Amino acid sequence: MDDLDRRILDILQKDATLPVERVAAMVNSSKSPVWNRIRKLREAGIIDRQVAILDPQKVGRAEVFFVMVKTSSHSKDWLERFANAIADMGEVQEAHRLAGEIDYLLKVRVTDTRAFDTFYKRLVGEVELFSVTSLLSMETLKETTEIPLLEEEGETS
Repeated sequence: MDDLDRRILDILQKDATLPVERVAAMVNSSKSPVWNRIRKLREAGIIDRQVAILDPQKVGRAEVFFVMVKTSSHSKDWLERFANAIADMGEVQEAHRLAGEIDYLLKVRVTDTRAFDTFYKRLVGEVELFSVTSLLSMETLKETTEIPLLEEEGETS
């Protein structure tokens, strides 16, 4: 990946619906080379997919809970059951296995606390957990899907 690829990707991360002509103009190139680069970035798997990002408030999913999970089992079988359980739960937007005291962190988006309680009961009914701590997000200060690719001012390599 060179600087032109990074500039193209930076633009597409902000708005993947832009016409190739517009992206080309924004990176001071012509349409065909930019289109070819985008195609190659897709083929290489660097561009994984294009999605529509919804406004959670407007679709009735404004509440975000972070769920910290500790388990007393670290077997392959338990992990498979846990991974399958959360994969089938649409409320789980992100799931991370962590290093440290907490084993897993889930980002869960629901309509309200009652919906979260229903989710929680399903989760603990699916797999045995040592402890679960849930935190309600009071306000989102930053949320992005963008991955920084361009060097920021003052950033060194």
